[in-house]
Amino acid sequence: MHQQIKESILSLKMEGMANLWQSLMETHQLAHLSNEQLVQMLLQAEWEYRQGKRQDRLVRSAHFRYQGSLEEIDWNAKRNLDKSQILQLADCGFIKRAENILITGPTGVGKSFIASSIGHHACHLGYKVMYFNMQKLVQKLRVAKAEGTYIKEINRIEKQDLLILDDFGIHPIDSNVRLELLEIIEDRHGKKSTLISSQLPVAKWYELFEDSTVADALMDRLLHQTIRIDLKGESLRKKK
Repeated sequence: MHQQIKESILSLKMEGMANLWQSLMETHQLAHLSNEQLVQMLLQAEWEYRQGKRQDRLVRSAHFRYQGSLEEIDWNAKRNLDKSQILQLADCGFIKRAENILITGPTGVGKSFIASSIGHHACHLGYKVMYFNMQKLVQKLRVAKAEGTYIKEINRIEKQDLLILDDFGIHPIDSNVRLELLEIIEDRHGKKSTLISSQLPVAKWYELFEDSTVADALMDRLLHQTIRIDLKGESLRKKK
C-alpha cells in the first residue's frame, strides 16, 4: 500500500512529497507520525521542493557570469568594500524600492563577482534577474532587430525585477546603443532595479555619450534612488 501511495503522489507530479514519503518508508517512521504531522511534513517537503526548482530555473535563465554567493565574498581584501553595506542588500529591499546599484572600480577588484552574487541572492528570494555583459547585450539587441524580435526582447528585459549590466563603458557607445540603453533605463525607471558595474568612475560616464541630451536623461534616471559601491585597490587576480 505504501508503494501505491507513492505512485499516486508521483502521478500528481508532487515529487517533493514522493521523495519524503520514500524516505519515511525506508526509515520506518510512518507508523510513528500522526496524520496531522504527516500531512504537515508532506506539504512542507513539496513546498521546499518547488521553491528549489523555481530558484534553479531563475538562476539558469539569468545567465550569470559567476556562480557565486554573498557568503563567498572576500571581506579581507583591501578594496574599500563595506561589508555592512553589502549585507544590507541581502533582503533585496532595494528591489522592492526600485533602487539602482552602481558598482565602480579598477579591473580585477571583484565587481562582476559581487554583481553576480547579488543577482544570485535575488533569485533565491524569488526575483527574476537577467545578467548581461554590456557588449553581449548590444549584440543581442542587434540580432533581435534583424530578426524582428526587438520589441519582444525589450519587453522581456523590462519585466525583470533586477537587470545587471556588467562591464559598462568598456566599448564605444554609438548613437543606436545610446538610444537603446535610454529606452531600457526609461522603461525600468521607478519600477524595476538596475545594477551596473564599470571600470569608469560615474563622473566619467557622461563622456561616453556624444549627445548631451541623452547623457543627461540617462544619468538622471540612473542616479535617482541609487546605491553606490566604489571599489579600489589592486587586482585580486594578481594576488592569486
